[in-house]
Amino acid sequence: MQSLEVRIMKTKWKNASSLDLNGENQQDANGLCDMITVLKGRRPGSTPNRDSGMWAHSMTVQDYQDLIDRGWRRSGKYVYKPVMNQTCCPQYTIRCRPLQFQPSKSHKKVLKKMLKFLAKGEVPKGSCEDEPMDSTMDDAVAGDFALINKLDIQCDLKTLSDDIKESLESEGKNSKKEEPQELLQSQDFVGEKLGSGEPSHSVKVHTVPKPGKGADLSKPPCRKAKEIRKERKRLKLMQQNPAGELEGFQAQGHPPSLFPPKAKSNQPKSLEDLIFESLPENASHKLEVRLVPVSFEDPEFKSSFSQSFSLYVKYQVAIHQDPPDECGKTEFTRFLCSSPLEAETPPNGPDCGYGSFHQQYWLDGKIIAVGVIDILPNCVSSVYLYYDPDYSFLSLGVYSALREIAFTRQLHEKTSQLSYYYMGFYIHSCPKMKYKGQYRPSDLLCPETYVWVPIEQCLPSLENSKYCRFNQDPEAVDEDRSTEPDRLQVFHKRAIMPYGVYKKQQKDPSEEAAVLQYASLVGQKCSERMLLFRN
Repeated sequence: MQSLEVRIMKTKWKNASSLDLNGENQQDANGLCDMITVLKGRRPGSTPNRDSGMWAHSMTVQDYQDLIDRGWRRSGKYVYKPVMNQTCCPQYTIRCRPLQFQPSKSHKKVLKKMLKFLAKGEVPKGSCEDEPMDSTMDDAVAGDFALINKLDIQCDLKTLSDDIKESLESEGKNSKKEEPQELLQSQDFVGEKLGSGEPSHSVKVHTVPKPGKGADLSKPPCRKAKEIRKERKRLKLMQQNPAGELEGFQAQGHPPSLFPPKAKSNQPKSLEDLIFESLPENASHKLEVRLVPVSFEDPEFKSSFSQSFSLYVKYQVAIHQDPPDECGKTEFTRFLCSSPLEAETPPNGPDCGYGSFHQQYWLDGKIIAVGVIDILPNCVSSVYLYYDPDYSFLSLGVYSALREIAFTRQLHEKTSQLSYYYMGFYIHSCPKMKYKGQYRPSDLLCPETYVWVPIEQCLPSLENSKYCRFNQDPEAVDEDRSTEPDRLQVFHKRAIMPYGVYKKQQKDPSEEAAVLQYASLVGQKCSERMLLFRN
């Protein structure tokens, strides 16, 4: 296994280049961030799966925001970044734009299912075992990936010809019958036009309806019931308005139709309308969502820890088939309760502040799901979800994702720059992981220039290659690439110094390569704010 050990430390001090961690400053050293990077190589008998990882004890939310915008993610205090052009399954950072988000048909179905369960205790027939955020793909979104890439419309000319024989295109004036021979010639002509790709809108075909088929030209064309209702409403409105008002309305350039604008109740329901629809007083169930800071100093987090842990064990064993002995409190705490993010409550930030949180879903006084999230300066980042398998029929993965999108919109009202919902990694080469692309509009992060590109523009490239550079500008580069490595901050022998000073003391030729690799992974901004620990 190929490995590279890089330890990073970060400090809050404005001038840390010459700080010595002794005496009164020793206490401050406990708040530093200590990270380790390992490149995982090929396992015996497997394809390469490479990533860079760092262990962190403390990190500002801005540091982590900048890191995830360069393709990093966290799992507990472990922060990692896939080596995109070498791993077997490239993982692209994906974010949703909640401000423009509209729930799809399947999303609405999940929300209505929850409302029916809460209101009437109605349990849908045939429970479904959903993975976290997994969605029922029963609408057009399910086929987007194939349709966007290859829109291959094939016309069956024989079917079209048969349809022409049995249909009538009437202009209302010409009802002259054509001889069968002339009719067949017209059909052949249409077939030639369609087959050649030339426009055929100038071709006019008049046919005679066969007995029992087609329309009778001596009678007016049939009208849809909807059109008849609209006409009746229009006439009723005309009767209610004086003729002068009608003429004045048309004189201003308005169409003759007097339909008033659609009432608000006729507008499509927003995500919030669907989630927070009022329930009857005698509702069968009560659902409450609580946002709890991830901290054992928080009384609510501490009091709910035991119940939350039991739910985690139940979920891991039932959904992921983990052995119970691998789901201990130590693993749970390390994985989902430990976070390197320092809680911050700036005056211009959200009321709950920044940091790591558990969103607990309480049903009738019992936790049935927990969404682990990070609230960062620009986004809400989804870390993990675990839920009670007994309630899989509620599609809690989809439901929680929609609640988190709505929550992001709520935070945006107070903090305008917080306007994105990060869903982790999108893996196009893994069919089971494509579901994240259903939350539209969304963007993928270019793995070379670190700019966001709408997913619709990325899908054609991903169909042809697992690894893609999404930025179409061949001259574009990473704007935050490491251009001044000597400014990188290093912690060595209990002192903090620029890399330019540190490298003069080193004789190992591999040391420079390791440091430059770290600098390229975290970018120039983070390399100047974070400390690279060298032993």
